[in-house]
Amino acid sequence: MNDSKAERESRIIEMAWEDRTPFEAIKLQFGLNESDVIRLMRSRLKPSSFKLWRARVSGRATKHLKLRSGDVSRGYCPTQYKHR
Repeated sequence: MNDSKAERESRIIEMAWEDRTPFEAIKLQFGLNESDVIRLMRSRLKPSSFKLWRARVSGRATKHLKLRSGDVSRGYCPTQYKHR
């Protein structure tokens, strides 16, 4: 399965916006740590969108496995994705 660079970046950005997807999942799947994701988001989003995203994820427990409650056992809400 060869994803294009644009598709790969799009999926990383989508995962970064998702509240329940931890940075560790992005690292595991794509090899980017949190600072790499921040750099990608800064370079690909409009400045206002980047500020909104940073405010949203800063300190959000679900974005970091170590801060996450044991009650959260999955990376996304079951109703989050539409059937394609």
